[in-house]
Amino acid sequence: MQALFDLAPLAAFLVAYYLGGIYVATAVLMVAMAALVLLDLVRLRRVPPLHAMSALLVLALGSATLILRDPRFLKWKPTIFLWLVALASLGSAWIGRIPMAQRLLAPLVERSDSLPRATWLRLNRLWVLFYALLGGANLWVAYAASERTWVNFKVFGLSAAFALFAMAQALWLSARTDNPGAHAS
Repeated sequence: MQALFDLAPLAAFLVAYYLGGIYVATAVLMVAMAALVLLDLVRLRRVPPLHAMSALLVLALGSATLILRDPRFLKWKPTIFLWLVALASLGSAWIGRIPMAQRLLAPLVERSDSLPRATWLRLNRLWVLFYALLGGANLWVAYAASERTWVNFKVFGLSAAFALFAMAQALWLSARTDNPGAHAS
């Protein structure tokens, strides 16, 4: 159910884009992100940090897009978000007790406590690389392709990349928790 709530602003953005263009879609995305944050407060009694960061970026860069009538600001949002996640992941290897990948994934992985820190650090490095490259890919599409192509990439391309990355992580972690001898790899 949470995944549906998380994807609702993106779906609203896509529909609004095809019905009214980039500026209407930007305004709809801003309202949808504010609604998601309010929903988080009601349902969870807190706002997850990634939702808060995404909402702040959408509101700031969306406002710049609408005020200056320049969609480049909104096009930068995914890159800034992804690079901030990459930086947070990188820093988490040294700051705090556990890396960000472990913090977010351990509750979802059966017997995650059987995995050594080295395994979590390896996965965390993959996160840094993945998010940094995906941020770069967003910039490339934003500047090398049409606006419509960028919108489709933002909605479908980034979503597919996240889904594939999540599935690969689940398989990789599952192999390590199911096979105690696989920890070293």
